[in-house]
Amino acid sequence: MLRVCQNQIKVNFKRLLIRSQSTLSVVNEPCKTFTKGSPERDLAQKAIDKLQSTCEEIPCVVGGEEVLTGDVRYQVSPYNHQHKVCKYHYADKALVNKAINCALSVRQEWERKPLADRVQILMKAADLVCTSYRYDLMAATMVGQGKTVIQAEIDVIAELADFYRFNCKYAMELSNYELISTKDSTNSLDYRGLEGFVAAISPFNFSAIGGNLSATPALMGNVVLWKPSDTAMLSSWLIFKLLRESGIPEGVINFLPTDGPVFGDAITSSADLAAINFTGSAKTFRHLWKQVGNNLDTYKSFPRLVGECGGKNYHLVHPSADAQSVINGSMRSAYEYCGQKCSAMSRMYVPESLWPDIKEGMMNIQKQMKVGPADDMTMFTSAVIDANSFNRIKSYLDHAKSSPSLKVIAGGNCDDSKGYFVEPTILESSDPKERIMEEEIFGPIVTVYVYPDNKFDETVDLVNNTSPFGLTGSLFAKDENVIQVVGDKLKHTCGNFYINDKSTGSVVGQQPFGGGRTSGTNDKSGSPFYLLKWTSPQSIKRTHTPLSEWSYSHME
Repeated sequence: MLRVCQNQIKVNFKRLLIRSQSTLSVVNEPCKTFTKGSPERDLAQKAIDKLQSTCEEIPCVVGGEEVLTGDVRYQVSPYNHQHKVCKYHYADKALVNKAINCALSVRQEWERKPLADRVQILMKAADLVCTSYRYDLMAATMVGQGKTVIQAEIDVIAELADFYRFNCKYAMELSNYELISTKDSTNSLDYRGLEGFVAAISPFNFSAIGGNLSATPALMGNVVLWKPSDTAMLSSWLIFKLLRESGIPEGVINFLPTDGPVFGDAITSSADLAAINFTGSAKTFRHLWKQVGNNLDTYKSFPRLVGECGGKNYHLVHPSADAQSVINGSMRSAYEYCGQKCSAMSRMYVPESLWPDIKEGMMNIQKQMKVGPADDMTMFTSAVIDANSFNRIKSYLDHAKSSPSLKVIAGGNCDDSKGYFVEPTILESSDPKERIMEEEIFGPIVTVYVYPDNKFDETVDLVNNTSPFGLTGSLFAKDENVIQVVGDKLKHTCGNFYINDKSTGSVVGQQPFGGGRTSGTNDKSGSPFYLLKWTSPQSIKRTHTPLSEWSYSHME
């Protein structure tokens, strides 16, 4: 009995401590280097070896019940599509509807749990990411999604832990915001969850995104249906498992592998849909938005739509730029993870005066880039995610080889006999409006337009008007006046603007991420603003003196 009382005192003290702090003190999770002979490299390799000898079976999970539906699919490794990474079960519409009802049944109890308690749960989840789950998460992301060891570390360890820790910090800071009170009344805010459920739909290209899309709404008191990507199933499952282990109550987050249209139809036809948290293609997001619009009269409240949809990201090079910075930044941005980052650069604008040096530098690096199995830690990049992606990218390569406006100056080949491999490819276009300069490819292809040095202003206009997207962009220039003027002209071309740096690599708490135009709703994940999407604040005024008058003095 004494031990129980002591434990309860410890728990209460922790809660009091968190409530008394104006903020949590958190820092970005440092990335390990995985140099040859390092302990982390050995541990990662052991986790990979273990994973490759198994094929885990993954159920749907509704309210804590693990459901094996019998509708079985397999996730395969992108760089060896004969290797089955995991076996998972698809939910049908009836099971999705059951998950909705289950989530709603626990919503009030979860919403009433003090924010400090919810923060403790997610902080524990972050610690699990960085400790007991670390190398299994990395192995699942490497083997299952084709990320090299450093890209997996950046994604599923550092970024996921950062999302959880910084969102806890932001939530506590939000809760400490004080309204003005008077001698007669006290004013406060109650950060309620949304009335209904949140549908989280996550992509393949960042394991951390799935963990953020599902858990951050839960942190703010919401219940969630999480549809993970078929091609990121194992890493998503491990994240879901660690969230359960961290103390998320059953039913608060429900895990639902399923067909996209089945999930979309079920959630958008429910009167209790409160929000959709989405990362994926603009085409799919538009479809979901239309479905919501068609069902507006059905809903109990107006659903919130939060979406991040990729981009046609640019590097704009001014004649004053440092050529070596352009070369190194462009090669990393374009070809890390095979150009499958939402922020990857795929169009470049280079002045004639710098093009010979930049071209030579990029071609030299392209020759040195090792492309192969992601579990080989000497590789720079690996395969694209699946057959659909491979075929789409191949169609652009075929177009490039036949177009009179395009010239292949490096790469251009692909092979799907064992894995979905595409060479890092550099194209030069004589037409700045060539469709390959406008359309998102989501693969390792960069198209360069070389402009006359005296046409820089016109090239700025091209950058602004060429693509419908607006996610990330970079300006390389030493001229400070150019930086100021061009930054203003291009402010709506991207939500994340980089000066003398590559267009990828945003860090939680440092460069909040998101874009406008058809790149999404720009809700800036990795910032305090993102949390406001998942709460419906209630203003509360409590008056302490009786209301003694009904008339006003001007009436006398």
